Parts: sequence; structure tokens; C-alpha cells
Amino acid sequence: MKLWIKTHPLVKWLFPKYVWDFKTNEKVVWLTFDDGPIPEVTEWVLDQLARYDAKAAFFCIGDNIRKHPAVLQKVLAAGHSIGNHTFNHLKGWETETAAYIENVRLCAEEITKHTANVSIMRPPYGKIKRKQAQILRKAGYKIIMWDIVSADFDLEVTPEQCLQNVVKNVQPGSIIVFHDSVKASKNLRYALPKTLEFLAENGYRCEVPDQICS
Repeated sequence: MKLWIKTHPLVKWLFPKYVWDFKTNEKVVWLTFDDGPIPEVTEWVLDQLARYDAKAAFFCIGDNIRKHPAVLQKVLAAGHSIGNHTFNHLKGWETETAAYIENVRLCAEEITKHTANVSIMRPPYGKIKRKQAQILRKAGYKIIMWDIVSADFDLEVTPEQCLQNVVKNVQPGSIIVFHDSVKASKNLRYALPKTLEFLAENGYRCEVPDQICS
């Protein structure tokens, strides 16, 4: 699969209303996890993060919240943040706008059964129409993209490549994407512990930036 591991500065410039990274003078990064919560993977991720006192954001699929509410409660109890990732993992480019917005609303409805409504969302695949984004921003959402994608979901990427995708590109303010999904689990189970170890050894903290999520 061909994709940009490190988001090109031109893309960030062309789409400035999306959040690609954040400004900081400290060695801080934002770890994010898409597609959960599921017991097979999310609970393991929570254990890894706890070892390093790392905080992250989990961009959750509403239907997975519906199926696994206890796992979402564990994410919240550990002090992590929750984001909206639509109810059915919809690709915005291929979905009529009203249907897409309703799918986001359905995900928000599941989230608010467990915590206050969230203000961050990530479009699945990073694909969202301009009109969809406008409506969501007007509703109070900040649309979170990424600075680095680990490509853990790509079956052509080896576990070591997944790790290197992150550690070779990380810098202060990076937003890093992993996936707490079964599909990504092989790469994730190798790369995440080593990423956390690398970040700690190099003086990085893993935090959810207040300036974005508050």
C-alpha cells in the first residue's frame, strides 16, 4: 500500500483547518488509536500505555462501543481521551453528506452514554468531504488528522518497518496513529512497546494536548 508515512507539509498547508500536529516547545507527542474499542487489542494497549504513564486518545467506532461498553469504560478509567470515528467506519468521500453526519451523531450518542460529549473526531481513512467537515466544525468538532501514520494496518508492512515508520519521523508535536484492531494487532504488538521505550529513552512524554481537546 502506498501512503505518506510522514504527512507532507504541503498537505498541512492546503488543509489548515484540520489538525495535523500541535505546537510545543517540549518533547511531547500525541499517541492516537483508531477503530476500537475491542477486548482482543484495546485492553492490551492500555497495559502498554500504563507501563510508561502514557496518555493517548482513542478514536472509537460507535458500533464497537455498543458491542464492548466495558472496554470503553476501562479506557476512560485509565484517564485517556475519546474521539469520534463514526458509527460504522464510513469513508466520507463515498458517503452522502447527510448520512455521514448522522453516522457521526450515532457514534456521539454511544459515547455520551459513558462520558461527556467529545469535541474531537477523526474521519476513517482520513477521507472527508469539505461540506462534511464544515458541518462538523460548526457543530463544535475539531477534525484530527496526523503527522505520522505507523501503517500498522498494512499487511505488506513488517513489524520492524512499522516501528521505524514512527521512530524515524517523530518530533515534538507529532500526532501518531496506531490502530487497536485485530487487523493491525501483529504489527502493533511489536511496534507499540518498542515505540514507547524509544520515546521514554529519548525524553519524550505522551500526552493529549489540552489546547486541542479542551
